Amino acid sequence: MTTNARLRALVELAETGSVRGAAERLVVTESAISSALGSLSSEVGVPLVDRHGRGVRLTPAGQRYVDYAKRILGLHQEAVQAARGEVDPENGSIRLAAVTTAGELLLPALLASFTAKYPGVDCKLEVASRSAIWPMLTNHEADVVVAGRPPGDLDQVRIRAVSPNTLVVVAPPETAQGFDPAHAIWLLRESGSGTRATTMALLEELEINPPQMVLGSHGAVVAAAVAGLGVTLVSRQAVRRELESGALVEVDVPGVPMDRPWHVVTQSPCTGSTELLISHLLAHRELGWRSAG
Repeated sequence: MTTNARLRALVELAETGSVRGAAERLVVTESAISSALGSLSSEVGVPLVDRHGRGVRLTPAGQRYVDYAKRILGLHQEAVQAARGEVDPENGSIRLAAVTTAGELLLPALLASFTAKYPGVDCKLEVASRSAIWPMLTNHEADVVVAGRPPGDLDQVRIRAVSPNTLVVVAPPETAQGFDPAHAIWLLRESGSGTRATTMALLEELEINPPQMVLGSHGAVVAAAVAGLGVTLVSRQAVRRELESGALVEVDVPGVPMDRPWHVVTQSPCTGSTELLISHLLAHRELGWRSAG
């Protein structure tokens, strides 16, 4: 196996928790995974895995090394894309990652417009929570991230574009009458969601501890609010239809509305195909983006 294949075997072992799981993901035999792990440990010079019951697990050294392995693999893929994109950016590839709300609201129109003009560019999109997508950029597993403001500790990245986004508290009309934020049921997004973190910060600022209900996605939260289960903090863009139809209404809460613009963030430097995407979204103002510069 090549060094990249050995690194991939280690990463898959860490993610699946077993040699069998790693073998299934990589479509190889379990003995091939074991051999790759042994060769990688010999190459590094310290044991990266050890026996644990009938299986194996990462050693402390392996746990430390696997973080670097993810970055090495991501950076290698980025390097390949950069080299190919230098020759022919209109036939390259772009790895995008977005938080759920941005993935549902902003990316479909952007990707439809971009791929119509550049059909040769292979765009891959992963939608996940805020806590999941920023490590993808750090580990060079994504070329572009679309989300709220990035963490301040990210290195070698650039904010390329921003788009307006306003957070409001919404409720069904019957709940809005006599609304009391301290006693209403607040509908929360899944763990790791940026909107959930903002909601919890708002409740703390208001010094209230109301009843809460956690749902697994943006769509579930909105549907629950429409059904009358409670109130929620959400992007005004995301509930535009519900507000226009009267299924939901905005309610007054101190500190709300909140201005939380969307950001497009790329690696620095980035690939030629990624530059094509940035140029395209800035040139088409109807997509709602402006330069962050």
